[in-house]
Amino acid sequence: MYTMIFKTIKKEVDSIVHFKYLLALLVRRNFMSRYRRSVLGVLWPLLNPLLMMLVITMVFSHMFSREIENYPVYLLSGQLIFNYFSESTKQAMRSVTDHAGIIKKVYVPKCIFVLARVLSSLVNLLFSFAAFMLIFIVMRMPFQWAMLLIPIPVIYTLVFALGVGLILSSLAVFFRDITYIYDIFILLLMYMTPLFYPASLLSGTAAVIMNFNPIYHFVSYFRSLALSGIVPGLWQNLVCAGFSLTAFCIGVYVFIKQQPKYILYL
Repeated sequence: MYTMIFKTIKKEVDSIVHFKYLLALLVRRNFMSRYRRSVLGVLWPLLNPLLMMLVITMVFSHMFSREIENYPVYLLSGQLIFNYFSESTKQAMRSVTDHAGIIKKVYVPKCIFVLARVLSSLVNLLFSFAAFMLIFIVMRMPFQWAMLLIPIPVIYTLVFALGVGLILSSLAVFFRDITYIYDIFILLLMYMTPLFYPASLLSGTAAVIMNFNPIYHFVSYFRSLALSGIVPGLWQNLVCAGFSLTAFCIGVYVFIKQQPKYILYL
C-alpha cells in the first residue's frame, strides 16, 4: 500500500514539474487578479496590514500596552502569519471548483491549482512583510541576526497551509457549504490565537487548548526571531515541523484518494 502511495505522490510531483510554467502563470494571475481594478493595485498588500494594525492598536493598545512592549510590532508580527494562513487556505479551498472548466476539458494535475493559490498568497505575504519592516524601523527596534531565520516559520506555515488547503479543496468539491463553515472557524481561530493579546492571559483549559493550535506555535516562532532575537530550540522546531508535516501528509493522502471522483461533482 505504501509503495502505491509513494508512486502516486511521485507521479503528482513529476506532473507539477512538467507543468511548472503553468504553475508560474497561475501564481502570477492569481496575485494580479486581486488588484486588477484597484486604483492602488499591488500597494494594497502593503497598506492593508498597516491599516488593520492601526485600527486594532487603537482599540486594544490601552488594554495590553503594559503587558506587551512595542505593541504595534507585536500585533503585526502575529497578523502576518495568521493572515497568510487564513488567506492561502481560503483561496486554496475554492481552487479546484474555480477551475472546473479546465479540469473537465484537459488533463492538468489538479493539485497544481491548490499549490498556485498557496504560493500566490506567499507573494502577498512578502509585500506585507515590507509593511512589518517599516513599522519595525519607525518603532526604532534593534535588528537581530536571528531575523535572518524568519523564512523558517514561514516555510512551516506554508507547508501546513498547503496540507490544510488540499483537504479543504477536496471537501469543497463534495460539500460546498464548507466555505461558509470555514469562515466561522477562521474567526474562532483568530480569537483563540494570541495575536492582539498576550499568551499569558490564558490559563487552565484555554492554555492547554492553545498548545494544540499550530498557528500559535508558528506565530511564537516568528516573534521569537523578530522581537526577541532568540532562536527557538529543538523542541519548538519539532512541534512546528510535526504540525506541518502531519497536515501535509494527510492533505496529500485525502486529495489523491478523492481526486478521481472530482469530475463527477464539478
